[in-house]
This record gives sequence, C-alpha cells and structure tokens, in this order.
Amino acid sequence: MKISQANIQQAVELLQMLISTPSISRDESELADRLQVFIQRSAPFVIDMHRHINNIWCLSPDFNPQKPTLLLDAHIDTVKPVPEWSSQPFTPIIDGDKITGLGANDDGGSVACLLQIFYLICQSRQQYNTVFLASAEEEVSGKNGIEAVLPLLPPIDCAIIGEPTAMQPAIAEKGLMVLDCTAQGVAGHAARNEGKNAIYEAMQDIEWIRNYSFPKSSPLLGNIKMSVTQINAGTQHNVTPDTCNFVVDVRSNECYSNAQLLDIIKSNIRSSVTPRSLRLNSSSIPQNHPLVERALSIGLKPFGSPTLSNQALLSIPTLKIGPGDSTRSHTANEYILVSEMVQGMDIYAKILDGLVI
Repeated sequence: MKISQANIQQAVELLQMLISTPSISRDESELADRLQVFIQRSAPFVIDMHRHINNIWCLSPDFNPQKPTLLLDAHIDTVKPVPEWSSQPFTPIIDGDKITGLGANDDGGSVACLLQIFYLICQSRQQYNTVFLASAEEEVSGKNGIEAVLPLLPPIDCAIIGEPTAMQPAIAEKGLMVLDCTAQGVAGHAARNEGKNAIYEAMQDIEWIRNYSFPKSSPLLGNIKMSVTQINAGTQHNVTPDTCNFVVDVRSNECYSNAQLLDIIKSNIRSSVTPRSLRLNSSSIPQNHPLVERALSIGLKPFGSPTLSNQALLSIPTLKIGPGDSTRSHTANEYILVSEMVQGMDIYAKILDGLVI
C-alpha cells in the first residue's frame, strides 16, 4: 500500500473539519453528522456505513464472515479547552508543517490517518476484513461510546487503537479506578475542641494511600499509582467537620484487577470507599501476536502506556499506536505535524499490508 499525495491532502482536510466542529465528550452529534457526509464524499468505493448515537463505523465492501476481522478505532470527542489557549481552539491554524487546534493531536490525527488506511486496505487484497470506527465519548469512558457499538459489530479478532504514541506500539496500558471516599467524624464547636474532626480522620487514610506500595510491579507498566486528587470538608470555620470527602485516582497494572485493588484498599483504610466503576482494567496484548510481531519487524519499540484508551473496554488483543505525542494531549495550543501524520500512515500501511491474523 502506497500513501499518495491525495491521501495526505484528504487526511489534512478531515483534520481541519474535526478541529473546526466542537465535539466535547457527550456532545459530538454535529461532528458525527459532518463526518458521515465527509466519508460518503471521500470514499473511493461504495461505502457500507453505519451509525449508532454518535459512533460511525464502516465495513470493508468485500466483507467475508469466514475471514478474521480487524478493527481500526479512533475517537472523535475531545476534552474541554483549557483557558490558556493563545488562539481559538476550534479554529485550525496551519503554519508550515504544524496544525494547531483542539483535538488535533488527541485524537484527530489518528481519525484522519486511519480512515485513509481503511480506504487503502479496502482497495487491496488482504486475508482479513476491516472495520473502521470513529467512536464517541472516549475521553469520559462513556457508555454511549465504543461500549455501545461493540454488540452491533461483526465479531472482531483484534484491533488497532489510534492514539498519539509517536507511532510506537503500546502493548500494555494502565487501567483506571476512581474511588469516592468518606471519613466520618462528629460535629462540634471548634472553640471548645468538641467533636471528632473528620479531616484528621481522613488524613490518616490519605497518608496510607500516599505511601503504600502494592507488592506486584509490572515490567511494562511499573507500580500501581494512587493519587488523592480532590478533597472537601466543613461548613464554616467554627464547626468541627463531621464528614470529609476525598477522591482517589487509581492507575492499575495487569498484575491486579480493579476488584482486587478495591479489596486491598478497603481493608487498609477506615473511610468508606465507593468505586465509580470497576470496568476499566489494565489491558495488554501478547508479544507474539501478529500485530506486535509486524511492529517489531519494522523496528518499532513496544512500551507500556500510563494513559487510558478504548483498549480498556475491549476483550480482544489490541495495539495502541498513532501519530502525535501524548504529552500534547489536553494542553493549550495542542498541535500535530503533517509529517507525523504522513509517517503514521506509512507505518500503519507497513504493519497492516499482508498481515495474517
């Protein structure tokens, strides 16, 4: 598969549209509408396109249920722009090789590149079927994103998840569990040292969370990371607070399930602990999987990713790889380079052309 100048121009055109159409998580309907029109107009063949809520997917035109199926997924939603933008986040700015705009790096570059690769795969002879998915609600791990689409897709054997990894293959990914914790005290008058201060009760648990090390460490993902990220207590200055609420962000490795981590945490702190979800576990792909072997054969270096993606919601082997740099995601003046997109399409083609699943 050869990347043409037309592929590059079309990818850049799509990226500009993705940036210029606001698509904050759970509010992607306008962009989904426009993306449907773009795909209908740009596809070099009669496209078999489907939509559920704000998720859009396309099946390869010669889809054969007897063949294995590869999913190409990237998400169309973005986070909200931070205040520090020096330009309009929804106005794409092209300055030489650089395209600036909200979602340019995370995850518009991957969407634009994977759509072009889907077109090229569908025009070549491969031993597998291909499904292209532009998914919604990834940034919030929403129920109306990829999770809602999976039951509607044909059986999927493996997937490429497009995320900004500088086109290096992430073969493992940390999971996420968010905990709402409450320390209990007794209200009283602060001047008379009455009551039981819930903040002091919470401090003991927070200190354990800060210092505890889980015994099992991952060669790719390292240690479990727990961070207290929010805290709230008290009604006024002269009342001893009777409750203290705090939030814990837990990033898991493949050595523990989120349920196992929850049990360990509950057994070591006195505050009540309520998980928002247990479904975002750590994920990984075997190093002898054909996708990984292809990546290694062209000199790519596998790594473990600390950030979450749609990998966490798929029970099949998935490889996370895409153009751009993860450190630019969710920042002011987010950008991607056209040269990174060209390199991305070239590497995707090398991995996928002739792949045997």
